[in-house]
Amino acid sequence: MAGTKRKQPDKGALRKSLYNKVAHDLGQRIVRGDYKPGALLPNEAECGQIYKVSRTAVREAVKMLSAKGLIQSRPKIGSRVEPRSSWNLLDRDVIGWYCATVDFHSFAHDVQQIRFMIEPEAAALAAISRTPQHLAEIEAAYQAMAEGVDDEAAWNAADVNFHLAILNASGNGFIPPFGRVIESLLANLFSVTVAHLRNRLKVLPMHEAIFAAIRARKPDLARMAVRRLLTGTQKTIDQGGKLKAAALDSRSRQRKGAKIAAKG
Repeated sequence: MAGTKRKQPDKGALRKSLYNKVAHDLGQRIVRGDYKPGALLPNEAECGQIYKVSRTAVREAVKMLSAKGLIQSRPKIGSRVEPRSSWNLLDRDVIGWYCATVDFHSFAHDVQQIRFMIEPEAAALAAISRTPQHLAEIEAAYQAMAEGVDDEAAWNAADVNFHLAILNASGNGFIPPFGRVIESLLANLFSVTVAHLRNRLKVLPMHEAIFAAIRARKPDLARMAVRRLLTGTQKTIDQGGKLKAAALDSRSRQRKGAKIAAKG
């Protein structure tokens, strides 16, 4: 239409999109092991050519990766990959890259250790410190789980919210931020364990028991209920590992049989 001004692109958003693209690709490659600890990343000019971006975008990407502990950048030396011990594995981006590359059962083992350390005590604290608002949030998440038993995605999201709501209700100011940074860990864990649940109705009562104990202000019962749930989750993970191993073994035998038949 005549007289209508064309909306100008947001240069700041575009620049952020460009350096995010570079940072995410380099971050994934570092976590995956394409760039080993001690290795130097391509310099600014090389990265600019590889990703078709300006040196400014490359510098912003380097700053982003440095803040996450993945690299250390020094003048005249370049950007060197840091050892894994320096990585901030609780950063949301690093968690995502890590989950996409690490063996699931190794990942699940580490996550479960953290959960056994934190969640039972957080539930016990929630039973003591929860407010009516906290209780409403836990109940809402539980109800969403009950309504999503036939919908894997809905169940997964509600399950994450249920556990985070309990951490938020603990009354300890350091626990809720920790819950936010492990949200990606929980979501990745649940996305796999949920797929192995033949009947979600079997674990729903375990969540209800946690909610009931917190509502009744019974910390010991809340602690035990969470431990019971986590033990069940561990069994599901172990069962999934056995099923995967059996499937791989079956495919291996099929390939061997096909080779023998071809030779015959």
